Amino acid sequence: MLPLGNIIKKHNIDFHSYADDTQLYISVEPNKTTALQSLTSCLSAVTHWMSKNFLKLNESKTELLLIGPKDKREALLPSLGNLNQYVREQVTSLGVILDSDLSLKPHINKVTKTAYFHLRNIAKVCPFLTQPDAEKLVHAFITSRLDYCNALFTGLPKKLQLIQNSAARLLTKTRKMEHITPVLAELHWLPVSYRLDFKVLLLVFKAVNGLAPCYITDALSSYTPARALRSADAGLLRIPDAPSKRIRESAFSYYAPKRWNALPQHIREAESIDIFKRQLKTYLFNHAYTQLLRPKSLQPDSPAQTKDPSNGHRLPVTSPGRWASLGDVVLPEVSS
Repeated sequence: MLPLGNIIKKHNIDFHSYADDTQLYISVEPNKTTALQSLTSCLSAVTHWMSKNFLKLNESKTELLLIGPKDKREALLPSLGNLNQYVREQVTSLGVILDSDLSLKPHINKVTKTAYFHLRNIAKVCPFLTQPDAEKLVHAFITSRLDYCNALFTGLPKKLQLIQNSAARLLTKTRKMEHITPVLAELHWLPVSYRLDFKVLLLVFKAVNGLAPCYITDALSSYTPARALRSADAGLLRIPDAPSKRIRESAFSYYAPKRWNALPQHIREAESIDIFKRQLKTYLFNHAYTQLLRPKSLQPDSPAQTKDPSNGHRLPVTSPGRWASLGDVVLPEVSS
């Protein structure tokens, strides 16, 4: 791919190359078409180079995705010229379905549909399996899909949590009307939103320690106070200003520093990835199931309300059954 990369670089276009796929990236305004001309020239040069080397550009798999506000996308369409034939509403990149609004709704719908298909099949064979074997199937067919590229799901609806809840009920034969949070805690499963935070924070740890790709490292910057403060040596990151609530909740450059700064300092300063992962899992687990891990002597006698991290419902702190049995002890660290 070296000759092809040199051709793309000559046209000042960013790109990523994979085994059998090359992605080009440009930023353009509707009233400025210089970047589009560069893209057209680049595609012509690539086609010419392939023809010269007895290769052919597969136009049936060539796709163009416009990302941005709908009004700007529509204003840009007349300027695309021959590129219009490649415009798509959504494309698949490394198994993730991307749409023009970057809502990821098509991808989440596909994951949901596929996961429930496998859950129904697992339910059919569950009577013939032990719980450990059934749990292996759930992790292989369900958890792997929930975790794949889940760092992209920041700020999105909690639809994927329902899949994990259904898998937990299937394994433990929990009735639909019973609270699912104690079940997830017994299985030592982090709720989906916490699994997402784990992935994001792991990327930040790698970036801070020079182990991440440059495009991730460049999205983060260290926090430098205006005057001498103790926080200057705390390993904090600068949280940039966000123009809207949606960006605050979903943009990696905002979401990641916010979650990183909320971590205890001893976790941020872990000596290795393995230690960081172990401490982070324990921290997130304790945070997700705070009320369940609180000893009974510290729990209030009044029926105070707490939020269920798995589905957002309000639950009583002191409930019978699993709540009481789990409230007696603090669970050990979650193994990696």
